[in-house]
Amino acid sequence: MSKKTYNIALLPGDGTGPEVLREGIKVLDAAAAKYNFTINYTSYDLGGERYLKTGETLPDSVIEEVRKTDSIFLGAIGHPDVKPGILEVGILLKMRFALDQYINLRPVKLYPGVETPLKDKGPADIDFVVVRENTGGIYTGLGGAVQVGTPHEIATQVMVYSRPVVERCIRYAYEYTRKRNKRKQLTLVHKMNVLTWAGDLWHRVFSEMGNEQYPDIKQDYNHVDACNMWFVKSPEFYDVIVTENLFGDIITDLGAMIQGGLGIAAGGNINPEGVSMFEPMGGSAPKYTGKNVINPLAAICAGGMMLETLGENEAAKAIDEAVSNTLASGKIKNLAAGRMGMGTSEVGDLIALKI
Repeated sequence: MSKKTYNIALLPGDGTGPEVLREGIKVLDAAAAKYNFTINYTSYDLGGERYLKTGETLPDSVIEEVRKTDSIFLGAIGHPDVKPGILEVGILLKMRFALDQYINLRPVKLYPGVETPLKDKGPADIDFVVVRENTGGIYTGLGGAVQVGTPHEIATQVMVYSRPVVERCIRYAYEYTRKRNKRKQLTLVHKMNVLTWAGDLWHRVFSEMGNEQYPDIKQDYNHVDACNMWFVKSPEFYDVIVTENLFGDIITDLGAMIQGGLGIAAGGNINPEGVSMFEPMGGSAPKYTGKNVINPLAAICAGGMMLETLGENEAAKAIDEAVSNTLASGKIKNLAAGRMGMGTSEVGDLIALKI
C-alpha cells in the first residue's frame, strides 16, 4: 500500500515566524515517518520583506496555487517597518476570505507543568475549545464614515450575518462537540440581551438545530461578558463554545492567557470542505529574531491540529502527547522567550524525539 502524501503550503512570514515554523516542520516530519505518510512542502515568501521590496501582500496567483494544496502552515505575520494592518489585512484576512476559512478553531488546554494565572486551577479544569465564526460579522467591513475630521463625524461598522453563515458555523460546532465526545456540551456565546436581532438569529439557529439534529448534545448559553467572568472563575464548566467573529476574537485571547500564554496557544482557520490554515497565535516577536530563544510549542501544536484536520488522528495525538509529556517532565523551565532553559531548536528536537 502506497503512502498517503500531503502537499503543504508554508508561510514562514516575519520575525521569528520562520524559526518556530522550522520546529513545527521538524515535528511533523517525525510524525509522518512514524505513521507512514509523506509531506511535501512549498514555501512562499509572503510578509514584510516582500511588501517592502515589491509592494505586494498576497498576489492572486499565490491564492490560486495554494487552493491546490492540502493545507497551509503559517509562522507569523508582522514587520516593524510596515504600518500595522497592512500585512494582517492584505495577507491573513485576504487568505481567510478568499479560501472561505469560515471556522476559527481555538483549543484552550492547560498542559501539565504550565503555570496559569488562575489560582487552584490545573489541567483537569482548563480543557475546552472555542469555535469562532471567521468570515462574517463586524469584520466584513460593512459601514463607513462621513464628515471625517469635523465635530459631527459619524462612523459605522455593522455586524452582519445571514442565516446560512450562522448555520454552517453552528453545525460545525455541534459536529465537533459530538466528535470530541467529552462532556458533550455546546455553549453559545453572544450578547442577545442587547444585540437583539443578530443574537436572536444565532440563538434560534442554535436551538432549532440542536433540538432537531443533535439531541445528544447539551445546549447552554452565555452572554459574552458573563463568559469572560466564567473563564476565570470556573473554566472547568466549558466543553465547546460557539460564537460570532468579534466575540470569538476577544474571548480566545483570554483563553490563551489562562492556558499559560501565547507561547502555547495554537489555532486553525478552517474550511471543512477546502484548504485550511494553521498557526501559532503569538506574533512575529521581531526583537527575538535569529536568537534561538523563541518558544516554538504553539507552532508545534498548530502542526498537530493540521494533521488532525487532515485525518491523521494518530499522528496528531502523538504530537499532543509528546508536548504534554515534555512539559510534564519539567525540562522546559518557562514558556517565555529566553527563559525556557533551552533553545528553540532544542525544544523542537526534544518533541520530535518523543514522537
